[in-house]
Amino acid sequence: MNNFDGIIFDVDGTIWDTTSVVAQAWNKAIDENFPNVKHVDSYILKGQFGKTMDVIAKNLFSILNKDEQKILMDKCAEEEQTFLENTTENLKYDGIYEVIQKLSEKYPLFIVSNCQDGYIPVVIQKNNLGEYIKDTECFGVTGLNKDENIKLIVKRNNLKNPVYVGDTLWDARAAEKAGWQKVVVDGGDIAVGSRWFLGWPQRHAPPPRATSHCRLFGREVCRY
Repeated sequence: MNNFDGIIFDVDGTIWDTTSVVAQAWNKAIDENFPNVKHVDSYILKGQFGKTMDVIAKNLFSILNKDEQKILMDKCAEEEQTFLENTTENLKYDGIYEVIQKLSEKYPLFIVSNCQDGYIPVVIQKNNLGEYIKDTECFGVTGLNKDENIKLIVKRNNLKNPVYVGDTLWDARAAEKAGWQKVVVDGGDIAVGSRWFLGWPQRHAPPPRATSHCRLFGREVCRY
């Protein structure tokens, strides 16, 4: 169980927290396109991120019909991209860059997210992760759920025993459906249980801050 050969990361709530910036972007799109739709805020988005974009649109834009929901979600994604590209805020979690840097010395690293097409390149560019991430996949490119995208990464990279690092119950379920281990992040150390998932201590509490070491499967895999 300890001989994993790849680590696949989620993005939002795992690598960084963009919800304050994204809320501004989405509200701009709402005002300019469907001003009858309620504004969103960081708290609302934290409850939605991790789901696929069509599900989020259905949940947040329920007063619109399906076609209108897609139009607004596309506009939100466009504004989000612009806002994130232009922001000067440091949105990544403290210590995550160092963890990824150190893990990359021993394991190939990947990203799978339920985000829109074009989002992961922004994540990589804004957080200087280009030299560490070997491959990525997302809902916006394939139209597939997270478990299927995890399987694509596994197949393309010939992985035999990867782990998925995420922060929500949906991440845990996706990893389980894909047949792989889920990472538990609890109070500063990273550990893995074969059928157990906590993720970062959910979205209502901050993830580990400036930790000096990282554990997977109960053993140290990096120190910085």
